[in-house]
Amino acid sequence: MKRHATAVWNGTGKEGTGHLSSQSTVLDKTQYSFSSRFENGVGTNPEELVAAAHAGCFSMKLAFVLNAAGFTADQIETRCDITLENGAITESHLSVKASVPAISKEQFDAAVADAKANCPISKSLNTNITHEATLA
Repeated sequence: MKRHATAVWNGTGKEGTGHLSSQSTVLDKTQYSFSSRFENGVGTNPEELVAAAHAGCFSMKLAFVLNAAGFTADQIETRCDITLENGAITESHLSVKASVPAISKEQFDAAVADAKANCPISKSLNTNITHEATLA
């Protein structure tokens, strides 16, 4: 399986603007800029997209891990906070809250650790990955 996205950038790093498009068209010439990346401007940015990718990948992997252990989550909600410092992503922090009937806290924690270590986005990131998990 292969997926693709395209970035177009015009101008300088600080004054320029760009847009992102994805194969699925979920992103369709979505604006990004210095302002949306380093300030609070309108548009997206690469770190926000990495955070969304990591949260989504982890949540799905956790669902698979739970299912393999005989559990089905009613809901998994994951927030990912990406830290960008000195031009590098230095941390990806996952905060997961899940409702999983009949699972013990120990079983849930083991499933979370497995998903964190083995989701494809975790494997692709060269950074410190931390997590906190709440069983609802």
